[in-house]
Amino acid sequence: MSESTQLTKVLLKHARDAFGDQTKCDTDWQRLNYLSRPDFACAVEEYDTFAGLIESSGTEILWLPDDGTTGLDSIYVRDNAIAVPDGVVLCNMGKGARTPEPAAMGRFLEANGVAVLGQIEGEGRLEGGDLFWLDDGTVIVGDGYRTNPEGIRQLTEILGARAGEVVTVPLVHWVGPEDVFHLMSIVSPLAPDLALVYSRLMPVFFRELLLERGMALVEVPDEEFESMGCNVLALSPRRCLAMEGNPETRRRMEAAGCEVLTYSGAEISAKGCGGPTCLTRPLARG
Repeated sequence: MSESTQLTKVLLKHARDAFGDQTKCDTDWQRLNYLSRPDFACAVEEYDTFAGLIESSGTEILWLPDDGTTGLDSIYVRDNAIAVPDGVVLCNMGKGARTPEPAAMGRFLEANGVAVLGQIEGEGRLEGGDLFWLDDGTVIVGDGYRTNPEGIRQLTEILGARAGEVVTVPLVHWVGPEDVFHLMSIVSPLAPDLALVYSRLMPVFFRELLLERGMALVEVPDEEFESMGCNVLALSPRRCLAMEGNPETRRRMEAAGCEVLTYSGAEISAKGCGGPTCLTRPLARG
């Protein structure tokens, strides 16, 4: 598995299907801890542009349809499942309001030929934003408010020989359990040998592990961390998709040899605190 080779197949959920309509945006945004109320029409327009950039890279898109059991947060499809070489593992959400999402995704994926190999259950909690594949045999998992040791234990058991090594990274409190703070809030792979990071919130052993595995690190400046400067999706090695508004981070990525595509995420990203990695569930990379 990889997080930065050519993205060949991805699951998306369009804003029109996740948000439903303006009435749903008006009634649900506070309950779900959005920073402010999304504008439905603008969100649909933003998402069209976002999806167009992915499609222009030659990526096949599977469109997760509207589901009456899910809400605004279902736009952030990465969190619902973990991609493995022969299918997916469904998560068990750390945010209670998102509990129905993995089952809805699982039904759709199975109907479209993607194998569901297992699901995190019971007291286990795991969200996709807390996990990435460092290389073909190494899975990195964040242990924080959205993912717990029982969830990591169950995932390790399901993965079996698919992962030679599962590395647990303890996450910090930051601003508390209501915040959207995942492992991928502080690291985004840009190429097999390059990662975008916010080192101030990284455990020393984790930062050193990346360096030991041959990864150069592009540092996100302090002033661009909370605007999701560290949340960037690799479409292929050193070809990246980022939200507009973090010019210094973009300059640093370009200095490291990256092509950076951007989209306006005022409605679909900033208000719900979910950038391009959150909006996508990569299913296959070449």
